[in-house]
Amino acid sequence: MAEQDQARPLAPSADRTSSDDEEAAIHLKKIRRRRCIKCCGCITVTLLIQAIAIVTLIFTVFKVKDPTIRLNNVIITHMELVNNTIPKPGTNISLIADVSVKNPNVASFKYDNTTSTLYYRGIIVGEARGPPGHSKARRTMRMNATVDLVTDKLISNPNLASDAGSGLLTIDAFTKLPGRVKIWFVKKHVTVKMNCSMTVNITSQAIHSQKCKNDVDL
Repeated sequence: MAEQDQARPLAPSADRTSSDDEEAAIHLKKIRRRRCIKCCGCITVTLLIQAIAIVTLIFTVFKVKDPTIRLNNVIITHMELVNNTIPKPGTNISLIADVSVKNPNVASFKYDNTTSTLYYRGIIVGEARGPPGHSKARRTMRMNATVDLVTDKLISNPNLASDAGSGLLTIDAFTKLPGRVKIWFVKKHVTVKMNCSMTVNITSQAIHSQKCKNDVDL
């Protein structure tokens, strides 16, 4: 019996090797699948974080903010008076306005031709156009705008005599500044408007008081 048991053939080694290979292949597939899932998860999380960061920047740091215009000072030139009250007919009265354009954005504000209009008692008495330009990022640019008054229109107004008799003349000014701000792929067309009401001392030819208001269209 012992000789018969010893003579019995063992299980083929090839079968055992094939089973081990299958188990190893299955285990390797599981490892690869886990690595693939981890890799895809990391890529997804990274892209999501970048998207959130970009959206946050667009609505905070890179959000388009309103540029503003400020009237710093006005100088009156070539103003000749009759009896120190009424402007002399035929004279060219000029107003030189010192204007500031403040750009609070992280990109430059490029603007087109500016237009300035002067009104007296609702009637246009002067107009001027300024050249295009740009205000650098988070900077304030200053410029001078010269407006020539049409004296004949001013004198022909029936209210001039009474206003000049008080020594004060109220003039309204309207300035329009169309332009655009581009931050990355975000491009915004911006139109800045400024309305000012100025009271001029006729004798000293100085600004007695002024009140300005800004308005922005996006």
